[in-house]
Amino acid sequence: MIVSLEIRKRAKAGAGPILGILAVAYFSYHLIEGDRGLFAYLKLQHEIDRAEAVYEITEAEKAALEKRVALLQPENLDIDMLEERSRDVLGLAHPDEIVIYLK
Repeated sequence: MIVSLEIRKRAKAGAGPILGILAVAYFSYHLIEGDRGLFAYLKLQHEIDRAEAVYEITEAEKAALEKRVALLQPENLDIDMLEERSRDVLGLAHPDEIVIYLK
C-alpha cells in the first residue's frame, strides 16, 4: 500500500513537467516543420522572389513593346519603324536590293 502511494505521488509530481516538455516539443516542431512554419515561410519567400524576377522581365518586355507600338501610332509615326515592319510582315523590298533568305 505504501509503495502504491509513493508511485502515485511521484507520478503526480512528474506529470506536470513531462506534459510541459511534451507541449514545448510539439509547438517547437510545428514552428519549424508545420504548414505555416519556418521551412514553409522560406519556401514561399523563394517562390515570391522567382515571381518578382519573372514580373520584372515581363514588365521590361511590355515597356519595349509599348515603345514600338507608340512609334507606329499615326500621331508620331516613325518612318524607319514603318519601313522595318512593312519589310518584316509584308516581305517588301526596294527594287535595287538583293534579298538573301536564310533557313
